[in-house]
Amino acid sequence: MLLKLTILPGDGIGPEVTDQAVLALQAVADAFGHQLQLQRRNIGGAALAAVEDPLPADTIQACLSASAVLLGAVGSPAFDHYPNHLRPEAGLLRLRRLLGVYANLRPAICFPALEDSSPLRGELVRGTDIMIVRELLGGLYFGEPRSVAGAPGSRVAINTMTYDEPAIERIARVAFELAVKRRKKVLSVDKANVLECSRLWREVVTRCAKDYPGVQLGHMYVDSAAMSLVQRPRDFDVVLTENMFGDILSDQAGGVVGSLGLLASASIGGPVGLYEPVHGSAPDIAGKGIANPLGAILSVALMLRHSFQLEREAGGIESAVGAVLDRGARTADLARAGEKPVSTSEMGQRVVAELRSPKPTS
Repeated sequence: MLLKLTILPGDGIGPEVTDQAVLALQAVADAFGHQLQLQRRNIGGAALAAVEDPLPADTIQACLSASAVLLGAVGSPAFDHYPNHLRPEAGLLRLRRLLGVYANLRPAICFPALEDSSPLRGELVRGTDIMIVRELLGGLYFGEPRSVAGAPGSRVAINTMTYDEPAIERIARVAFELAVKRRKKVLSVDKANVLECSRLWREVVTRCAKDYPGVQLGHMYVDSAAMSLVQRPRDFDVVLTENMFGDILSDQAGGVVGSLGLLASASIGGPVGLYEPVHGSAPDIAGKGIANPLGAILSVALMLRHSFQLEREAGGIESAVGAVLDRGARTADLARAGEKPVSTSEMGQRVVAELRSPKPTS
C-alpha cells in the first residue's frame, strides 16, 4: 500500500518526537512491504516565523491532498503577544475545522511495565485501558461570539459554548461504535446540572443509546468524573464528552497512566485524519533530547489503524513499544530516582530496532 502522508513537525519538542515517529513508521512500512510518500510543511509558530501565518496555504493544500496528517505540536510563549487569529494554536484549530475531524480519540493505557510510574498505587492503575472520545469542533473553543472588550480595568471577556443535536449525535455514535468492539461501556461526561448545552448533550446521547442495546450507558458530571478517574481508573472504558472537558480529562488520564508523554491521539471523521501526541510543545524541554517520543510513535499506530485499516501494522507498533518498556527503557518523564533515562532518539531507536527484529513464526 502507498501511504501518502503530510508531516507537520511544528514547534517545541514537536520536531524531535515527530522524527522518531517517522522512523518507526518507516520501519513498520519496510516490515510489511508498504511505500511511504512524505511531504513536510510548517504549522504554528514555525509557520509564523517563516510567513507570518500559523496555517499557510501550502500547508492546507498538502494536508487536504494527503491520506493522513502526522502533527508534532504547536505553541510557544514567543508568540503569546500575537492577536488570537495569528497565534500558533489558531492554526491548529483552523486545520481541525478544514479537515472536518470532529472526533478526537485519546487512549490512555497503563503498560504493565509502567505501573510504578503512575502516582497512583499499582493495584489501582493496573489494567487501566480508557478510550476518551472528545468532540473536537464545537463548544467553547469554536463558539461565537467571542471577544474581549472595554477599557483596561473594566474589560469583559466572552466565550460561547454551543452544541446542536447533529453534532452531539455524530460524536455519540463514534463512542458507541468503539464500545461495541471494547468492553461495551460508555460513560457520557457533562455538566447537566448547570449547563443547557450539557442537558441537550445528555438527552441526545441517551436517545442514541437505544440503537446500541448491548452497550451500557452511564452519565456523570465532569467534576465527579475527574475524581473517579483517580479513584478507580480501571472502571472506565469509553468516555464520551465535549471539547473542553475532553481536553482536561485526557491530560488527567495521562497522569494516571504515568506520563502525558505516552498519550497518542487520532482526530477523525473527515476525509483526512489528523494524528498527534497529546503532550503539546513543551518549550521548556525543547532541544534537550529528553522528550518522550512514545506518544508520537503510538499516534502512528492510530493512524495505521484508523486511516489505513492496517491493524497488524498498528498492533506491531504497540507491541514494540510495550516490549521496549518491558526491557526497562525510560525517558526522563518515566524514570524513577536512580534510573538513568534514555534520550528521545535512543528511545526511538529502540522501538525501531524492535520493529526490525525478526519475529518467531508459528
